[in-house]
Amino acid sequence: MTPALQSVLSPAGPDAALLSRFSWLLFAAGAVIFLLVALLVLASVVRKRGRSWSRRLVVGGGLFLPVPLLAALMGWSGRQASLVSWPFSGTRIQVSVTSYMWWWEVRYRDTLSGREAVLANELRLPAGERVYLALASADVLHAFWVPALAGKVDMVPGRLHGLTLRADAPGRYRGQCAEYCGAQHAAMALDVVAVAPQEFDAWLARQGAPANTLAHRGREVFLAARCNACHAVRGVSDGGALGPDLTHVGSRTHIAAGALPMNRAALIGWIADPQAAKPGARMPPSNLSPQDLQALAGWLEELR
Repeated sequence: MTPALQSVLSPAGPDAALLSRFSWLLFAAGAVIFLLVALLVLASVVRKRGRSWSRRLVVGGGLFLPVPLLAALMGWSGRQASLVSWPFSGTRIQVSVTSYMWWWEVRYRDTLSGREAVLANELRLPAGERVYLALASADVLHAFWVPALAGKVDMVPGRLHGLTLRADAPGRYRGQCAEYCGAQHAAMALDVVAVAPQEFDAWLARQGAPANTLAHRGREVFLAARCNACHAVRGVSDGGALGPDLTHVGSRTHIAAGALPMNRAALIGWIADPQAAKPGARMPPSNLSPQDLQALAGWLEELR
């Protein structure tokens, strides 16, 4: 699945299409104003009409040309803003997205089946269906923004913000924290994956199940190293809440909020020294032996 461009000019949802039209109109109006004023300036220089022409340039270029265009643009933009989807929490799928420094916690609740699931840094949607997002911040000011699907929404600590999101077709869309939040702000990414509704329902059922708890040396390393003090793996240890839920971490496409691909080598490097990939990350380096690192990474990779 090829990722879509992270651009407001490549819309893949109804709200993003409105914003794209508005952006193109802004570009066009700005270009018209610039060209008209440039022509007036050029005429005043070439013809040398003196103070009367300079006054005409100031009044015409600074008032009569920009004001009608900007007034028309303001009226049109107000009309377009009224067409943006109002957040509606009565959708079948409700998702709580909580921002942390510097990752995203994503909690699902299917209002029809009651199924729930928790994952990190990845948001899955049923294509063609509206999903309600409840947006919150656990620490500092963040902002949720997936340019191809909708506009930016600030996430203010202590407040709950709503957003209704819809992807018109299956695809992969990149999201990003759009409010400076610290050292790793630029690396705080979010993958949005839209799939067919039937595929989404099957995925949600799998995500809501506990992890495979079969005996595995990596599982013992996870518990012995006290990884469960920060991370939960449902069916193994449900206590950790400081870091991402790892119940089905192997099914994700990336780790470290988009900084690294999901594979065993990346897992080993991340567990051994998170600061090497993401300076300032709140996960400390480990002192595990190479054998324990291999076992732990192998077990996490199998949690699908």
